[in-house]
Amino acid sequence: MKRKILLVMAASMLAANVVACGSNKTAETTATTTEGVIEAETPAVKESTEVVKETYENSEDGGHAIHADGEDAEYENIEVKKTGDSNSEEADFYGENAAVFAENGATLTIKNAEITTDGSHANAVFSYGEGTTVNISDSKIRTNANNSGGLMTTGGGTMNAENLDIVTQGGSSAAIRSDRGGGTVNVSGGYYEANGKGSPAIYSTADITVKDAELVSNSAQGIVVEGKNSVTLDNVSLTANNISKNSDKSSVYQAVMLYQSMSGDADEGTASFRMKGGSLVNKNGGMFYVNNTKAEIDIEDVDFTYASDDFLRIEAAGWGTEGANGGQVTFTAAKQKIEGNTIVDSISTLNMYLNDGTVYSGAINTDGEAGAVYVEVSDDSTWTLTADSYITSLSCDEDAIDLNGFKLYVNGEAYTEGTESKGSAVEAYKSEASGDNKGQRPEDGKGGPQQGEAPSGKPGDGQGADGQAPADGQTPPNGDGQQPPEKPEGDAQGNAQGGAPMGMSGDGMMPPQGGNGQQPPEMPSNAAGN
Repeated sequence: MKRKILLVMAASMLAANVVACGSNKTAETTATTTEGVIEAETPAVKESTEVVKETYENSEDGGHAIHADGEDAEYENIEVKKTGDSNSEEADFYGENAAVFAENGATLTIKNAEITTDGSHANAVFSYGEGTTVNISDSKIRTNANNSGGLMTTGGGTMNAENLDIVTQGGSSAAIRSDRGGGTVNVSGGYYEANGKGSPAIYSTADITVKDAELVSNSAQGIVVEGKNSVTLDNVSLTANNISKNSDKSSVYQAVMLYQSMSGDADEGTASFRMKGGSLVNKNGGMFYVNNTKAEIDIEDVDFTYASDDFLRIEAAGWGTEGANGGQVTFTAAKQKIEGNTIVDSISTLNMYLNDGTVYSGAINTDGEAGAVYVEVSDDSTWTLTADSYITSLSCDEDAIDLNGFKLYVNGEAYTEGTESKGSAVEAYKSEASGDNKGQRPEDGKGGPQQGEAPSGKPGDGQGADGQAPADGQTPPNGDGQQPPEKPEGDAQGNAQGGAPMGMSGDGMMPPQGGNGQQPPEMPSNAAGN
């Protein structure tokens, strides 16, 4: 079935409203409509025509104002108002209490809408399940309570958004968010702002791509990627002001965080952040922070504004198993100017590639206490030291390194300025508990090859990138990572049935602040929430 609502009429007819439809919650949901087209007979009358919005309202706990269940539906020129609360994982994983909700392979198209939610766990627009697609454009979204994102995608759903104006106010209410089961989110154009504690502009446990848009986070990180998920920004203006913490798992403030919470909301694997063009304005703390995950960070021609000299930090935090919860990072920069220090702790690793005219002014592991680090500087790129630095392996030509009066130690030996070096990438750290070699400090002489070895090239683990937020070290509800448990039986809208969904722990697990919908089990000590 396919529906399309065209709402155009003469100004003289504005008061003629009729009830057009309801929902499964007929006692609580109303839709006020003026439908049809009035053709004016004279130019004077035609000039007075204007669009009339149809209003959909729902105030019931767990209900929806618009619900597309396995159908094709199209709405245009509408206003949606949602009140009513939810406190269950049904809202975070399966769409309960969302103002606009699509599921079971539906294709829902919305144009020129104004959507407002005022209840807790009241996401504005929600796409759930494989085969389900929501297309929304030229619309305004406002959410005012906790755990209420602007766009929400779970269970493998698809969300396509264009030219939206989204502002969220509550905690764990990312403007663009996903939760268990992830999916695909494509955003083009528009403005996306999050204001609450644990609410980044984007919280990803999905594959999220944003182009030609403005992203603002006024309390949490700008971007959070959890687990095997990704965020890709193309010509985006991102402003991050991470000023609030959500737990004691980390003392670090940062603009972009990649991690694994072990909550079961995101598969373990390689988290990915890619940014090309545009700008990243950081108002507090460091720029990039990675813990308890493998990660790939790729930046190209981005205009950075720094808040400190902490550029890239890779280290253990409060998530994961102690002693094996560092970060294993591949960092690539092209046509890029970079400033600031890089910190890699003893259970983490870094392979850094500076390509295509990249200029790096900074230092790496200035205290010498560190994990394995490989730096490769292309012939047209340079690294100027701002302090003594310690790395494991280096590949560069004779003009690539400017010591600037400082010392660079490569696998424990001082590098001589003006000489060529050929090293190879370091392997990911493996804990002693597994019986494998761990990443060593440079002075141990075991962290990587000596100078003179042939470069091995940029390593890759062949894994796709994806991501989401920490569940504060809780045991995964269903232990299966991103694949969500089946939606529990009950009413078609997926409303709470008085218990935890099948396969869940049933404890109302709060997702790490910013954990995508779930009552946030506080996010990383600064991790954003959703």
